[in-house]
Amino acid sequence: MRNSLILIGLTGALLSSTALAADLPRRAEPPVFTPIPVFAWTGAYLGINAGYAYTESDTLRTAGIGALQANVTNDLRRAAVGLPQDGFTVGGQGGYNFQLTPGTGFVFGLEVDAQYMDLQRSRTETIFRPAFNPNVLTNVYAADLDFLGTVRGRIGYAFDRVLVYGTGGFAYGTVSQGVTFQTGAPVTYAGARSGVETGYAYGGGIEYALPTDSFLNVFRSEAVTLKGEYLRYDLGSRTLLVGTTGGPGVGYNVTFRTEGAIARAGLNFKFGSF
Repeated sequence: MRNSLILIGLTGALLSSTALAADLPRRAEPPVFTPIPVFAWTGAYLGINAGYAYTESDTLRTAGIGALQANVTNDLRRAAVGLPQDGFTVGGQGGYNFQLTPGTGFVFGLEVDAQYMDLQRSRTETIFRPAFNPNVLTNVYAADLDFLGTVRGRIGYAFDRVLVYGTGGFAYGTVSQGVTFQTGAPVTYAGARSGVETGYAYGGGIEYALPTDSFLNVFRSEAVTLKGEYLRYDLGSRTLLVGTTGGPGVGYNVTFRTEGAIARAGLNFKFGSF
C-alpha cells in the first residue's frame, strides 16, 4: 500500500512538471541572414552618347611669304582670324572595367569611342582699303572636324553604384581646312587639305548604375549605367599653304589648330565579367 502511494505521488509530480514546461514560451528560430547584394563594376559594356562640342584655340594665323607679308601688315589679309566652331555630337563607346574589391574600391578600365562632330564652319571677310589696293578683297576661311575617335584608359573610385573617374589617352579625327583669297573677282590664292590627324584626349566624369530591373534595360543586361563626362581633345596644329592661282608671289601660310572639348551624357549596358 505504501509503495502504491509513492508511485502515485511521483506520477503526479511528473505530470505537473510536464504541464508547466508546456506553458513556457518556446525558443524562437534564429532569423535567416540574407546578404545585401553588392554591385561590382567589373565587366564589359557597350553604350551610346550625345552632347555638345566646341573649339577652344580657334584663331587662324596668317603670314605672307616674302613680299606678300606687306598685305598682312596692311590688314588686307588678316593676321589673326577667329573661327569658333560649336555643335552637337553623337556616338558610341565600349570598354571593360576591372574593380579590385566589389562595392567600394578602385576601378580600372579601357574605353574606345567614336563620335560624329557637327563642327563645320566658314567665315567670309570683305576688305576694301584703297590706300593699299584699289580692289575689293574677299577672304574665305573654312574648317571642319566631322569625326573624332579616342582610345583611353580610365581610373576611378566606386562608392557602390556611383563611380567617379578620370580618363586620358590617344585621339584621332578627320580634319578639313581651306582658305581662298580673292582680289576683285578672281580667286588669286587658294589652299585646302583634308586628312586624319592624331593627338590626345583627357577628362573625367561620373557614372551611376541603375537597378537591373530598370525600364532602360531593354537588352536585359546585367546593369544599365548613366554617365556625365567632360572630355578635351587636341589634334595639334597644321600650316596650310594658300598658294598663288594667278596672283603675284608664292602665297601665304595659314596655321590652324584643332583643339576643343566635349560635354556629353551617355548610357551603357553592362554585360558581366568575362
